[in-house]
Amino acid sequence: MSDEDPQDAEPSEAERKMRFLYALRSRGVTDGRVLTAMEMVDRGLFVKGIFAERAYEDMPLPIACGQTISQPSVVGLMTQALNVQPRDTVLEVGTGSGYQAAILSQLARRVYTVDRFKRLVREAGDLFRALGLVNITPILGDGSFGLPDQAPFDRIIVTAAAEDPPGPLLAQMKIGGIMVLPVGQSDTVQSLIKVTRTASGFDYDELRPVRFVPLVEGLGGE
Repeated sequence: MSDEDPQDAEPSEAERKMRFLYALRSRGVTDGRVLTAMEMVDRGLFVKGIFAERAYEDMPLPIACGQTISQPSVVGLMTQALNVQPRDTVLEVGTGSGYQAAILSQLARRVYTVDRFKRLVREAGDLFRALGLVNITPILGDGSFGLPDQAPFDRIIVTAAAEDPPGPLLAQMKIGGIMVLPVGQSDTVQSLIKVTRTASGFDYDELRPVRFVPLVEGLGGE
């Protein structure tokens, strides 16, 4: 008989994932399709090195190239606000670890994801192939200009903060399309907003305060 207190035992992976999903619900991620998608995509596969053991905590974590993998509840809230439909084509600006794109792939027909860092695009692409996520196309490029050759898009999500919604991305939205992105002039004062394109212009809704890395023009090297 062990003297170990059951409360001191390390939680199993299944228990960590259950707590993970509970944390998402408690922070406002209530859309059933989004929760199912986030349950199907193991965040642990997208967090490497010394931070891997924290993959199921609701916190942002560092990844390569000075970037971050976003806090899961923020990923969930952004995905929920995007309201992706099964036949939608989605543009993601800021591939990062690939976690957000993998979730979107469960909800959309096609996902194009763009990043300025060659290493992030390569590693995310390798992971997408390993997971059989054939409806994601990772692209090296300056995401602030979107992807004119693939436009227009039903949905656009930006995972880096700009001072204002970039004009090229607004122009690449379909009528009725939605874009979700953080805006703000510094890394301490940012708001997550939802932009809906109408026949007469754009409607803006402020969702919540957030903190993201800045949206930077140009390529980022390796």
